[in-house]
Amino acid sequence: MSITALDGKRFAEMVIQGANHLSANAKMVDALNVFPVPDGDTGTNMNLSMTSGAKEVKNNVQDHIGKVGVALSKGLLMGARGNSGVILSQLFRGFSKAVESKAKISGTDFAEALEAGVETAYKAVMKPVEGTILTVAKDSAKRAVQAAQHSNDVIVIMEEVLKEAKASLKRTPDLLPVLKEVGVVDSGGQGLVFVYEGFLAVLKGEKLPDTPTAALSMDELVNTEHHKSVQGHINTADIEFGYCTEFMVRFEQEKTAKHPFDEGTFRNDLSKLGDSLLVIADEDVVKVHIHSEQPGEVLSYGQKYGNLINMKIENMRQQHTNIVGEQQSATVADRHKSAKEQQEYGIVAVSMGSGIADLFRSIGAHAVIEGGQTMNPSTEDIVQAVKEVNAKKVFILPNNKNIIMAAQQAADVSEEDIYVIPSKTVPQGLSALLAFNPTTDLQTNEKSMNEALKHVKTGQITFAVRDTQIDGLEIEKDDFMGIAEGKIVVKNKDKGKVAEDLLSQMLDENSEILTIIYGEDINEDDVNQLSKYVEENYGDVEVEIHNGHQPLYSYIFSIE
Repeated sequence: MSITALDGKRFAEMVIQGANHLSANAKMVDALNVFPVPDGDTGTNMNLSMTSGAKEVKNNVQDHIGKVGVALSKGLLMGARGNSGVILSQLFRGFSKAVESKAKISGTDFAEALEAGVETAYKAVMKPVEGTILTVAKDSAKRAVQAAQHSNDVIVIMEEVLKEAKASLKRTPDLLPVLKEVGVVDSGGQGLVFVYEGFLAVLKGEKLPDTPTAALSMDELVNTEHHKSVQGHINTADIEFGYCTEFMVRFEQEKTAKHPFDEGTFRNDLSKLGDSLLVIADEDVVKVHIHSEQPGEVLSYGQKYGNLINMKIENMRQQHTNIVGEQQSATVADRHKSAKEQQEYGIVAVSMGSGIADLFRSIGAHAVIEGGQTMNPSTEDIVQAVKEVNAKKVFILPNNKNIIMAAQQAADVSEEDIYVIPSKTVPQGLSALLAFNPTTDLQTNEKSMNEALKHVKTGQITFAVRDTQIDGLEIEKDDFMGIAEGKIVVKNKDKGKVAEDLLSQMLDENSEILTIIYGEDINEDDVNQLSKYVEENYGDVEVEIHNGHQPLYSYIFSIE
């Protein structure tokens, strides 16, 4: 069997099989990751990128290979994640450009397109590093061109491509000392080999299994059990630029009129803000991947040209610390067990004090993030907490109106299935959590938790940091203020008096339960005095008292 004319339908099959084979082996690729930073997600990034490309191809299967290539390039561009995913997208962007005008391609065309992909990928990387996926792609493309001088058969050429890709992969530790130090091959290069294996299988009429390939021998340097702790060979302090920053800019005519976009200038400017820079641009958007110490500066620069979309920022130092910590705590037996089974539901809550955090945990929160007024957690903090709960569906309780947007953004950028319950206060969050039922379906839980927000009243007591006039009150600096449902209703120099006055306005004949959460500036005598006031004046109201240890707020009242 030989193929001297490759059409779009067969190429589409190659792409889909390559994506499936990579997906089946993504965890193996993750296990090998050690360069440029030990974040352990190369397989995940390449898988998601290639899957995005394959999805676009599935929607555009046709005889014309050039048009299928355009679809692949578009899908990869939009789905590219991480260094490895972006490089993969560039390899096939160059390939697709080379065949764009052709209905079918010969073996020689195929080899030249692979070489064009390598040229495009190297141009996209500011500082190409050998011993990576780039090297594997370059060596195998060079071999393809050599093979095409003797045969026009795409199968023969692809066999040589895969053979050389594997050989080049095995040589990567000789080019990157860190790979040799920990005894691994390059993870991105391994991912590309899996894609190429899928390509060849389709050309030869074979079907690869949708299950992971058996780990190869130690001599071949890809035994995953041996490499599960490669990240432990790197020190967190060695990571110079700590934030993996990815985003896209959708060009705006008004902004590009003031700042004409030039890919070279754009790349050079960003190179001053970090390393591992990748820039891909077409007529409508530019996609950026960079490791930076100041991701805000990177995003601000990109915003000069248009709207920011598909943003993702990850703290690689924290990722590394988590990975190493998990490895150090694991027993030998644990290393041979499968990952912890994913639970159906997870709850992530934001707390402003250790006592409140304990309260959330006691009634079912799986993860609690420290944060609140003046110390809002970032989108990254929330995404990380979501990952840690390891659940199929995760509810987030922001418990502060200033955190809701970050929570919603976390839902947008995270790969997990996230549902934000827009709790604006701690009492609302507690009420929503109490309404959660792990035995109930998703829609019922979401409805019940959102409904619970309406059935609790929140009171808060804090102090003024400056003189002001608000809600009809003249407030002086250091006055204590009583806030009912977000509105300041009382103020006084005496916080005990403010607490009593606030409760007198909030408690009524329908009030059944009062929960008092007192802060770090409140002592036992203060709490006893307030409790006595409620007992004497509102005898039918049941009182619960908790030490929240929260800053800023002397008291938080929950009334149901």
